[in-house]
Amino acid sequence: MKVMKHLVILSVIFVFFSSTVYADYANSPLHWGFKKGSNEQPADAGKSLDDMLNRLGAYYKGNPSKKDIYLTFDNGYENGYTSKILDVLKKEKVPAAFFITGHYLKSAPDLVKRMAAEGHIIGNHSWHHPDMTKISNERIAEELEMVREGTEKLTGIKNMVYLRPPRGIFSERTIEVAKQAGYIHVFWSLAYRDWDVDRQKGWQYAYDNIMKQIHPGAILLIHSISKDNADALEKAIQDLKKRGYTFKSLDDLMMSETFEDRMLY
Repeated sequence: MKVMKHLVILSVIFVFFSSTVYADYANSPLHWGFKKGSNEQPADAGKSLDDMLNRLGAYYKGNPSKKDIYLTFDNGYENGYTSKILDVLKKEKVPAAFFITGHYLKSAPDLVKRMAAEGHIIGNHSWHHPDMTKISNERIAEELEMVREGTEKLTGIKNMVYLRPPRGIFSERTIEVAKQAGYIHVFWSLAYRDWDVDRQKGWQYAYDNIMKQIHPGAILLIHSISKDNADALEKAIQDLKKRGYTFKSLDDLMMSETFEDRMLY
């Protein structure tokens, strides 16, 4: 009986401490958005968001003076096109990051294994895809750990580093909670309406949107459920290479950012 009382007391202390730690971080929901890049000039989220992300160690683009770009996919569910996407990436020797949900882990395990086997980064997109500003610190940690644990069971990869917030909704609190769990928030600086499977417009639509918005340091968000994306990807990659762009991984981005920060001191 005494043991149970002690456990209850410890639980209350943990919840109180957790709430106190993050009390200084605002939890007003923010919806990710930015001024799109054009003419190879970078996208711009504005000073307020730039300052907040810098302070909290989150990213949405890389160095605007280097023609490096970072290809990322959001995988909430499988729609039959990821194999083709992986085939193109393998053929073109392009690294990518795939942000997966619990649903994707359960419904497409062989594709997750293939992503890992072919050297791509697997990122966390949460288990249930909730609005994280509406759930507790403990629930956020559970959402992320379930994906990490499921990915480890499938692939043997123990550590997950990168997180893309579900629905693009976030707050200072949610970024900090994830940061304390070992995650770096990765947003994006290039995107377009590609997620609506009932409004696909053909490969040219996807291709044109990529080429119009591309800029040095771009982090591209592409949804793998889109037929337009799957059909446009190979030509887009080949033509971007011709324009002098190099595809790099998020690990490369983090290494370059760390190196540049150290050079300041």
